[in-house]
Amino acid sequence: MATISKHNEPRRKRRLGIRNGYFFRSSQLRYAAAYILISFVALLFLNIYAPIAIRNLFFSSQRNAINDKARLIVSAFSNYDELDEQSVRDTIRSVNDLHTTRVLVTDPAGWCLYDSLDDSQGDYTAADAVGKLTLYPEIASALTGNDVIYIRYENDVFISKAAMPIMAYNRLIGSVYLLENDRDLALLISRLKRTIFWISVGLETAIILFSLLFAALFTRRMRKVFLSVRHLYSGDYSVRLPDKGSDEIARLGSAFNELAKRLNQSEEVRKQFVSNASHELKTPLSSIKLLTDSILNNQMDEATTREFVSDIGSEADRLTRLSSKLLELTRLDSTPPDERALVSVEAVADRVLRMLIHTAREQSVTLDLDCSAGCTILCAEDDFYQILFNLVENGVKYNRPGGYVRIFADHDEESVVISVEDTGFGIPDEAKPHIFERFYRVDKARSRKAGGAGLGLSIVHDMVLRNDGTVRVEDRSEGGTRFVLSFPYLPAPEEESE
Repeated sequence: MATISKHNEPRRKRRLGIRNGYFFRSSQLRYAAAYILISFVALLFLNIYAPIAIRNLFFSSQRNAINDKARLIVSAFSNYDELDEQSVRDTIRSVNDLHTTRVLVTDPAGWCLYDSLDDSQGDYTAADAVGKLTLYPEIASALTGNDVIYIRYENDVFISKAAMPIMAYNRLIGSVYLLENDRDLALLISRLKRTIFWISVGLETAIILFSLLFAALFTRRMRKVFLSVRHLYSGDYSVRLPDKGSDEIARLGSAFNELAKRLNQSEEVRKQFVSNASHELKTPLSSIKLLTDSILNNQMDEATTREFVSDIGSEADRLTRLSSKLLELTRLDSTPPDERALVSVEAVADRVLRMLIHTAREQSVTLDLDCSAGCTILCAEDDFYQILFNLVENGVKYNRPGGYVRIFADHDEESVVISVEDTGFGIPDEAKPHIFERFYRVDKARSRKAGGAGLGLSIVHDMVLRNDGTVRVEDRSEGGTRFVLSFPYLPAPEEESE
């Protein structure tokens, strides 16, 4: 496995994946900045909205509390015809502790009859508000028959005011005024604001640190991917990425490793192909060179010369066949499939047998065709012709004198099955997994003698696959070999109408 050199990179920068500003240009950093900004806005909104919501909640609570206290006092005077200082003082004392800062009770004209500040001092003669006209705005409004409740928050103090008219038998006999300054409640709100603020600062700091950390770690992993891609681009197919885990980077690493593996295999196949092709081309060329040198450098009679020239022609024919097959393989690898059409298996098979009838007669081999009616497939006709031609030609070349090559074809509702069988020498079991590989020969001596280069079956395999078919090889119980092809069945239009 290839290793990536980092000797000139500081350890800390290596750890964070920072080199030449790569980290600061990464998209993950921009995502982290977006997360930080979003969290900052959210926490800012929390710091603004939460204190307001808490304050409004306390406003509502204070409003209800002071309203209840005021109504409690008003209800205590509901049976009086009129108010005086002594009766008011006695009534207020009979009410439970109201926990208010100040309570004022006035007559209908606004003159103060009771002041809780004076009462708390126990000095009733030295009253500061009692006996005075106390027309506070709240009292003035209450004396007109209105209930007044006023609450505000300022200077870290909750100030609550309430004023209500005192009615007896549908007649105004006075008013009550309550004032409450609550510093404890204000202090609680202030502490809550500070607590929310510092929690927000801590959260935002943690978000910034973790966002940058995760961005750096992600960038470091992505940088490994980019460097590995560069190694792959330069031709080093042995490079691999860690693929542990189940996140996107791990899946990307797994896909990258699979791609590198396939590219490595393709490169090995290419090298092997070039080596085999060079060897196959070199053999007939060497033979031609040797034969021509023999003719030029030796005195030969006409019969010997004609024999050597015939051998040169044979080697040239072999070279031509090899070049044609190499070009066919190149075409299969580099060009899309030809346009497919509805092909009659019987018609193409009959044409193949007619083309090879003379070769079969020379080898004393019989050709036979047994095709069921309606065997039609969707296939490139030239591809299908080449598939059958290569299989039948091989069956003729590697057969026994007096043997036969037979084509069977039948179909069901889903597929057309075509078998090409011969009575030849057969294929050893250990060779069957390799017979569709390029330049593979079962018997090299016999293949060379027959003019084969080990490319025919490879062409068959590639053509079958790109026409959505399958091909397999099996032995015949009587001896010989059977190649079985399968293609999706497509009935002819006239058959569909029936």
